[in-house]
Amino acid sequence: MPAKKTRTTRTGRLAQLGGLAGEQAARQLGTRAANAVRTDKVAHAALETRNLEMANRMVRVLGSMRGAAMKVGQMLSLFDAGFIPATHREEFQARLAALHDSAPKLPWAEMAELVEAELGMPIRVAFRRFDTTPVAAASIGQVYRAVMHDGREVAVKVQYPGIDSMVRSDMKNLSFLLKLYGKAVFASLDVPNLADELESRITEELDYEREATNTTRVASALRDHPFIVIPDVVHERSSRRVLTTDWIDGQPLRSVFNATLSTRNRVAESVFRFYAGTPYELGVFSGDPHPGNALVLADGRVAFLDFGLVKEFSPETAEGELTTMRSAIEGDGERLVEVMHERGFVPDPQTIDRHDALDALMEYGWWYLLDQEVEFTPAVASEIIAAFVNPTNRFGRLLLQQNIPGPHAIRIRAELQLVAILGQIQPKLNLHRVAREWIYGEPPVGELGTQHHQWAAPARAAGGSPTQSKVSRPEGPASRRQHGPRRHRQ
Repeated sequence: MPAKKTRTTRTGRLAQLGGLAGEQAARQLGTRAANAVRTDKVAHAALETRNLEMANRMVRVLGSMRGAAMKVGQMLSLFDAGFIPATHREEFQARLAALHDSAPKLPWAEMAELVEAELGMPIRVAFRRFDTTPVAAASIGQVYRAVMHDGREVAVKVQYPGIDSMVRSDMKNLSFLLKLYGKAVFASLDVPNLADELESRITEELDYEREATNTTRVASALRDHPFIVIPDVVHERSSRRVLTTDWIDGQPLRSVFNATLSTRNRVAESVFRFYAGTPYELGVFSGDPHPGNALVLADGRVAFLDFGLVKEFSPETAEGELTTMRSAIEGDGERLVEVMHERGFVPDPQTIDRHDALDALMEYGWWYLLDQEVEFTPAVASEIIAAFVNPTNRFGRLLLQQNIPGPHAIRIRAELQLVAILGQIQPKLNLHRVAREWIYGEPPVGELGTQHHQWAAPARAAGGSPTQSKVSRPEGPASRRQHGPRRHRQ
């Protein structure tokens, strides 16, 4: 079956995106106006119907386009996921999975020409063997399996020809549309700054030399880690539009979705530690966690792929996040509002009730801020995401009054994506105890914590990570006044 023709002109793609954004904004404003005179039950049903219709339309339009349109669809999809009615969530999540995992494939002849031009040599000279059938296709490129002349097996990621101009065109359109319609759709976000941040980060993803640098940085920092694997880059076979890395023999993350609980727990904790914990040690974080970017190895380790969207994580940013979490855990509403103001989330701290702020944050972050075991399911993950984005929830109402700076929106989006992954793996874990290792510098918990602690011991002896905070522990249970819902206790 021939591939669907992809619109490449800026005006043609703007028409698709503009129709989507304009319809979304108009429908949302119309629903809000109508809801003003409806009963709560009728208003809630109308909101669910509107969100389901627009979410499905978003998947159809953005999923049919390569480039930034599809990429931004992936990035923004979670902000709507919590709005989907429970009876439709499973179906919608399946459609989102397709948006994450697939894109129209291009014929080999077109890709081969680009590879040879980028590497400056025929493919037969660059590689001993090259499988011309792609093993994966994503928003801006395809991945192939090859063998170097020394027998080293590698993965070769190749950009689609012409994708650079298509993405830049998309980003101009998307920035325009986000700034035009964004406040009607994502009321709590600093939309202009978010648009600029998205444009900057997605444009960076076009530069595979930058991704090679990011990958090498993370791989070097985590070399010989006991349960995290990062592939090494083959720099002599990489360029701005071709990226060659070690081939990782592993199974997709979805392969453990039906595994034993102990296996799911180990994989989920590995994923949580990598995406939530290592940024405080590495000084960078991955802004694009999703199931397609992780593989489970036969020995239980987890390999993480795709470092195109990586953002610096300064000591000041790290300390701001850690202070926010400590304030919530310890029930210090005064300090919580103060640090949120310092971080740019709360323009006027006098407008925020301290108890409301604590309760609202716990409504979203209870899954790792409360000291309890949580049995993750897709439904639990959806509730957590909904607590963040749904204006009818306490946290959502608080957000509507405040501001989310663009750079922080990328970090928050990554955390929501992590929650979605945990919901798919369905572990049963006390992640609060794990997180206290970096929130308070407490001794490690469990097998993985001990392994990581032992692996990191030489670095700590040599002076430690520049982003690792030396903090005191709370005095005891009395100082950890728990707020918010006590849901999902097992």
